[in-house]
Amino acid sequence: MLHACGALPIMADAPEEAAEITANAAALTINLGTLNPARAAAMLKAGQEANRHGIPVVLDPVGAGATAFRRETAAALLQSVRFSAVRGNASEIRYLAGAHAVCSGADVSAEDALETLQTSCTIAKQLAEKTGAVIMMTGEVDLVTDGNTAYTVKNGHPLMSRITGSGCMLSAMTAAYHAVRPEQPLDACLTVLCANGLAGETAAERMTAQDGNASFRRYLTDAVFNMTEQQLEEGARYEIFR
Repeated sequence: MLHACGALPIMADAPEEAAEITANAAALTINLGTLNPARAAAMLKAGQEANRHGIPVVLDPVGAGATAFRRETAAALLQSVRFSAVRGNASEIRYLAGAHAVCSGADVSAEDALETLQTSCTIAKQLAEKTGAVIMMTGEVDLVTDGNTAYTVKNGHPLMSRITGSGCMLSAMTAAYHAVRPEQPLDACLTVLCANGLAGETAAERMTAQDGNASFRRYLTDAVFNMTEQQLEEGARYEIFR
C-alpha cells in the first residue's frame, strides 16, 4: 500500500537499528500489532529519535487495552514520544483516552461501536488535548480531530473490514501523507481518510460474483495506485462535525 501511494517503506523492528533507520526517514509509523519486548524497545528508540529530528510519528495502538503488556507499552509510548497522529478504532481510542472500553483484541467491540458520534468526538478531542496529536477514530463513519476542529468522513465500504490489515495499511499511509504535509497534520489526516475510503469504494465497484476478499484487497491497492487528484477532489465526502 505504501508503494501504491508513492512512498518508499522500510520496516525495522530491531532495537539495534531502529533509531538509525528512523533518523533517515521522512515519517515513522509505530504499530503495536505483533508486539514483543524487543519490538517495544525498538518502538521507544525509534519514536524518540524521530522526535529529536522533527520527524512526524503516527501511532497505531492495535489492541491497546487487550493485555497488560499492550497497556504498559502504550502508556510508555505516550509518555515518552510526541505523536503527530494516533489512528485506532473506537475501543482503542476510548482506552487511550481513559474512557470505558471493551478491549479483547484488535477489532472494535460491538459495545464500543454503538457509541454516538457526539460521544466519540468528545472522547477523541480529550485524547487530542492529552497527547497533542491528531486523533483518527475509524469505523463506519470516520472521525478526525486535533482537539479543536473535528471532521467526519463518510467515504469507505463495508468490505474494508473483511480484509486483514486494512487499519494497519491506513496508519502506514497516514505517515506517508504526513511526510508530504508535516506542518499540517489535521489536513494530512483528513486527506488520507478520504483517499483510503474512496479507494475502498472504487475497489468494491470492481467486484464480481466470483471475487472474494483477496480480490478486494488487490483492487484496493490498485485504487490507491491509480487515484488522481481530480478523483479525490470530486469523491471526498467529509464535513465539519459540530
